[in-house]
Amino acid sequence: MTGAGPSTDDDRVFKALADPTRRYLLDTLFARDGRRLSELESQLEMSRFGVMKHLRLLEEVGLVLSRRSGRKELHFLKPVPIRLIRDRWIDKYTEVLVAALSDLEHRLETHMEKVYEIYIRATPEQLWEAITDPEIRSKYNFGARVDSEWKVGSRLEMRAPKAGQLLGEGEVLEVDPPLRLVHTMVALWSDEVRKEGPSRVTWQIEPVSDSCRLLLTHDQLQGANEEVFGGWPMIISGLKTWLETGELLTTPGSLMYR
Repeated sequence: MTGAGPSTDDDRVFKALADPTRRYLLDTLFARDGRRLSELESQLEMSRFGVMKHLRLLEEVGLVLSRRSGRKELHFLKPVPIRLIRDRWIDKYTEVLVAALSDLEHRLETHMEKVYEIYIRATPEQLWEAITDPEIRSKYNFGARVDSEWKVGSRLEMRAPKAGQLLGEGEVLEVDPPLRLVHTMVALWSDEVRKEGPSRVTWQIEPVSDSCRLLLTHDQLQGANEEVFGGWPMIISGLKTWLETGELLTTPGSLMYR
């Protein structure tokens, strides 16, 4: 009696993982997600075309996801196929109980992402200053200032004079003034939001004639607590109002710490 043959999907993933260059690319994305092709290419003694070929193969088997952010294409790790192989070929021999694969995939792939887009009549430099200057930030950020050196690896803290506690903290991941800023964020203003853990915020600025397109992406969200991400529409609307008119925009959030 002949047994069933090996899974075609497993074969493709195993073949992709057999190449040391592709394993290196996956390890690099595991260390930090959202890298550009030029960054990945700079760490390999290989042509740009060669790196692109390896990334395309990893995308085809579902190990890498590419997403355009403004004018740049960013690459992200998708660990689900590797985890499924581990569960199928390793865990069933070492564990008495194996978690259901559907539940596993759900937990690994349900990190939320929120994207907000707005056009503001300002220069990239003016918009960058409004995002990174703590005094200006407090004018549209519900009265809370965000302090940081704005260098890769530096800490950031969010405080409001009447809050009585630290409202948030994070670490700066990327700085490319005046076009791109990426940092983590941990909300601290209540026990409920603190449970959500760290997430990531990306500010992408694109000049458009005498204005700018601001694309704000809040991703790697662990849960669905709207307090963590629900204030962004009010914040970026306040940012636009202040830059274009010099006036403060009254919103439910802006009344919290006045």
